[in-house]
Amino acid sequence: MPNPAPSAPFDVSALINDPYGTYARLREAGPVHRFTGPDGRPAWLVTRYEDVRRALADPRLSLDKANAARDNYTGFSLPPALDQNLLNMDPPDHTRIRRLVVKAFTSGRVDKLREPVRKVADELLDAVEAEGRTDLLASYAGPLPITVICDLLGVPQDQRPDFRAWTDAMLVPDPTRTHLMKEAIGNMMRFFTELIASKRATPGDDLLSDLIAVRDGDGGEGADRLSEDELSSLAFLILFAGYENTVHLIANAVLALLDHPVLMESLRANPAGLGTAVEEFMRWDGPAALAIRRFPLENVEIGGVTVPAGETVLLSLAAANRDPHHFSDPDRLDLNRDRSGHLALGHGIHHCLGAPLARMETETALAALLERFPGLALDVAREELAWRPSVRARGLISLPVRW
Repeated sequence: MPNPAPSAPFDVSALINDPYGTYARLREAGPVHRFTGPDGRPAWLVTRYEDVRRALADPRLSLDKANAARDNYTGFSLPPALDQNLLNMDPPDHTRIRRLVVKAFTSGRVDKLREPVRKVADELLDAVEAEGRTDLLASYAGPLPITVICDLLGVPQDQRPDFRAWTDAMLVPDPTRTHLMKEAIGNMMRFFTELIASKRATPGDDLLSDLIAVRDGDGGEGADRLSEDELSSLAFLILFAGYENTVHLIANAVLALLDHPVLMESLRANPAGLGTAVEEFMRWDGPAALAIRRFPLENVEIGGVTVPAGETVLLSLAAANRDPHHFSDPDRLDLNRDRSGHLALGHGIHHCLGAPLARMETETALAALLERFPGLALDVAREELAWRPSVRARGLISLPVRW
């Protein structure tokens, strides 16, 4: 007979202010915890590595919000033109749509982008080098991924608005400023509607033009096709996810190096080790604390706890990646450890589509930074750094540095 969830009350704000300490206490207390989320609704938090990994690939845990129990889920929702994306889909729709875009993110294709990405990184560093100091998140970690993903989609240089302001308004909603969130959604809608119309009229050698050709082409009976909402939602997801996670992966990695100066000097002397380092940065302090929420299609047992059908399940990637039963001395940043199986980018059919691109961008960004600025240091006291008020994303608000 499955056991009920253990009782381990905690303040959700602790997941922002002290995430790894809080997750450690919860992980020790039990594998699954029922709590009240920021939206005032109940959710189930899964904290141990084996349970999280198994649940990430469990087909009984649906991403489709239609499978949420009535009145149980009131999470963030977008208009259909942005919401019909892979983060809200199960097979067979998920399989059909992912198949259309996955070839753009293979390791081979991504490696061809390494030189152009390095060029962008160098140009961004050129722009701030003479100043001797900058907010690295605003001037480097943010602009680099958005430039790369806009190039991939074929967004003209003069049509690249302030995505960071839009995503901040959407991902960290403030109940007192709901109008900003609605305004950001409206801006996103208009942007993608106009961009698709422009690409439809004048196709280019880019991913979005290819997807429009799939949408508009004569695929025949049973062929892979996209609806108009699926097309705009897929473009939105590629840009949104390709920007958001990589920004914070780069910034978190830089902070890890600033906190570990011996490691920073070692990588500066041996940049060939950056690929290995990026994997450990992802495990140690990755950009996504929680996987996208899931809804059981039936009563599901997780870690010996029965989770009712339709209730919200949150899988903690951050807690799993610091589980001492899977990673030895998990709170230590160690480039020599066995990091195989870290869950920072997910697992199973929903594993991050852009993982090869995120890895390459972060490795390239760090290589350029370490090469150019040997005296890199924080420009504020360490305790002055602030994290975004989000339990889902693990990202800094700013990262002031000097050299």
